[in-house]
Amino acid sequence: MEKRQWYMEYKIHKNRPGLLGNIASLLGMMSVNILTINGVEDRTRGMLLETDDDGKIDLLGQMLAKMDYITVNKLRPPTLLDILAVRHGRYIERDSDDKKTFRFTRDELGVLVDFLGEIFKREGNQVIGLRGMPRVGKTESIIAGSVCSNKRWTFVSSTLLRQTVRSQLSEEEMNPNSIFIIDGIVSTMRSNERHYALIQELMAMPATKIIEHPDIFIKESHYDYSTFDTIIELRNTPDEEISYEAITNGFHDF
Repeated sequence: MEKRQWYMEYKIHKNRPGLLGNIASLLGMMSVNILTINGVEDRTRGMLLETDDDGKIDLLGQMLAKMDYITVNKLRPPTLLDILAVRHGRYIERDSDDKKTFRFTRDELGVLVDFLGEIFKREGNQVIGLRGMPRVGKTESIIAGSVCSNKRWTFVSSTLLRQTVRSQLSEEEMNPNSIFIIDGIVSTMRSNERHYALIQELMAMPATKIIEHPDIFIKESHYDYSTFDTIIELRNTPDEEISYEAITNGFHDF
């Protein structure tokens, strides 16, 4: 049977000496490999495991359920959030009502870049929205995430490069393996018909598009919230309000 990865997470009720060693020994005797281990949040530990026998995972869960010092919370094939939790020792905050919205603060840029890098590795059509105030690190995170995913990035519109508004891309740039970066304000409030035609062509391509200021993009175009697969919010502080009024006022003067 082919080897598969599993994510195990358990809550520690009493962290007695030798507890981790006992669990590791049990996994070793069952020939279940520990790929990564880390503390995740308060008194919680996560492990990324690997085995070629799914039955061993079922048996492991039954055996650990008999231990008084821990409670197994999760034992499943790993999700992207599970993998990142083990890597960074913390969970990515997710909106409780809107499951496709994820929240980061500026001091978590390393986690955000890793998150974007993993998403960018996916093939096919996906649209990602990135909310945040100016100079919070949105564009820098996108570029760093593109580097992590080993993919080329292309600015279709941007305020970073003197309000770039592209009307056409070269054949080489129109590569579905590229990351297309779109500024939602520039593309809808500072663009022309040729640029918007390019946006429509890109949106139909089986490629990754990441749109800064997605709310303005939705408001000023025919696309809606369902267009987006993932929404990311980046703030300087957890309680910072993301407001577009000051940003968009200058665009109405043109």
